[in-house]
Amino acid sequence: MAISFNGIGNNVRVPLTYIEFDNSGAVRGTPVMEWRVLLMGHPETDNTGETLKPVLITSADQAAGLWGRGSQIASMARMALRNGSMLEMYCMAVPEDAAAVAAKGLVTLTGQCTVTGVVSLYIGGTRVRAKAVAGETLATTAARLAAAINADGTLPVTAVASADNAGLINLTCRWKGATGNALDVRLNYASEDALPTGLRASITAMSGGAADPDMDQVVAKLGDTWWKALVTPWVQKTEREQLEVWLDAQFGPMRQQECQAWGAYRGTLAETSTYGNGGNSQLVSIMCVGKSPSSPWDIAAAYGMRAAVSLATDPARPLQTLELTGIKAPAREDRWSLEERNILLWDGIATYRVTEDGTVQIEREVTMYQHNSYDTADPSYLDVQTVATLGYWRYAVNARITQKFPRHKLADDGTQYGDGQAIVTPSVIRAELLALFRELEQKGLVENADAFKEGLLVERNADDRNRLDVLAAPDLVNQFRIFAMLTRFIL
Repeated sequence: MAISFNGIGNNVRVPLTYIEFDNSGAVRGTPVMEWRVLLMGHPETDNTGETLKPVLITSADQAAGLWGRGSQIASMARMALRNGSMLEMYCMAVPEDAAAVAAKGLVTLTGQCTVTGVVSLYIGGTRVRAKAVAGETLATTAARLAAAINADGTLPVTAVASADNAGLINLTCRWKGATGNALDVRLNYASEDALPTGLRASITAMSGGAADPDMDQVVAKLGDTWWKALVTPWVQKTEREQLEVWLDAQFGPMRQQECQAWGAYRGTLAETSTYGNGGNSQLVSIMCVGKSPSSPWDIAAAYGMRAAVSLATDPARPLQTLELTGIKAPAREDRWSLEERNILLWDGIATYRVTEDGTVQIEREVTMYQHNSYDTADPSYLDVQTVATLGYWRYAVNARITQKFPRHKLADDGTQYGDGQAIVTPSVIRAELLALFRELEQKGLVENADAFKEGLLVERNADDRNRLDVLAAPDLVNQFRIFAMLTRFIL
């Protein structure tokens, strides 16, 4: 029998007709890759919702109902959904470390209001307003402001007006851990904001938060699900490097489930530069925060989801100019210059730009990868599109081979087997890979087909005759980043 049937054998004698179906040749074109986005963050301290289990989230209210309106993970879910709602998004609430301590801050009111007005306080970029009445005591104004803070359950802090020190408001993060230290608290962000006449206020920055979760224990709960994008609020060196071990394993040839992690880091220019130079992973992209009022975890959620939506559509297309919806820009005088942002891009830190109307846009989305194992500068994984495109390349090759040749035999080129036999040879696989390359070329993901064809090597393994070995060198399409022109004008 020349034809290779899957279910109709030669031992059937009962009449008459037997027809089977084979879908190995049914699919045309390259496959659509399914993207799952995972957000990780803390629930509120006293929340009893389930932790360390990814939950499919389709609305911000759902996350708030599970883990608390003011929780870190609910805030991240709100921000992510504002930047993309068509991808499958999961949230995993991560419990606090047993030794964790909550960050705390202070708002101090002094003087006395002489003209009735409004106090505008911003917590993580969200404005809280409270009236200050002419002639009232500081204790009364402070109590009203604290009540306004607590009335907004989505805020990441609770507030208590001091009974012993008039005008003093104690702020406490709703979860414990070091991430609370990066929460921005400020007065008068908008141009129309101003303290009432006679009233003065000062902010003591959030601090004292300590002990983030052990990421080894966290990633152990991720299971075998293929997460294409992971957004994390824990980006300090220890936690980030623990995550990178898991990411490297996912990226490797045995698991083949590459995942890119997205985060954000708050610090001065020098601190951010130093932080970036302390990393070297091609699977991690950290957005600078600078003096944005928005929280790093919210920026990470906006950045990660916006990137995932674009890369899922086209893994090679740059992200520049994509808006980070919901993220507030630093005050004009606090924005980093072009030269300063360029420094960060050389230090493994992604950057944003601010338009004239205050919109925050992705400027360049680099990974933390900067040098090879000999500490020599290496731009091979500079941009996030490289990993994303390689991931799609591997997925497309796997899909093509497993779809068309799931149960085939292997023979040398030149073997005289009958038509219809489920047999592949090195030349058959080579032709299939060349055809696939042309399809990906049409999609704008690869280029230089002639060079690919010339360098493509497919051969049977000398030690394992059931194995085909392939050497392929696809030339990935690049991104249009820089336009340079010298204009020699004539008068």
